[in-house]
Amino acid sequence: MPMSPYPVLCYPAGCGAPAAYKVAARWSDGTTAELKTYALCCAACLASQFARATAARAACLLTAGETLDAPGIYDLARGARDRTLTRRPDLKAQLS
Repeated sequence: MPMSPYPVLCYPAGCGAPAAYKVAARWSDGTTAELKTYALCCAACLASQFARATAARAACLLTAGETLDAPGIYDLARGARDRTLTRRPDLKAQLS
């Protein structure tokens, strides 16, 4: 079934720009693994959303067997699964 054509917008209130990036961290409970999404954002909001994600990750309490990597930045691709998104360490390095 094809995805509906609705736009994916940047998370911060009042921005309204199309989202270009996914700020997320790899999470696992030992059985299941996925990307934990902190934000979908445009280039202009990326620095603030990455900083918020980093702070949120630092505040996370994990249970036994759970892992949560540091947040990363991924190119947002319509209809693509998380495991196929392109990670952007170059953008993360610019913001760190």
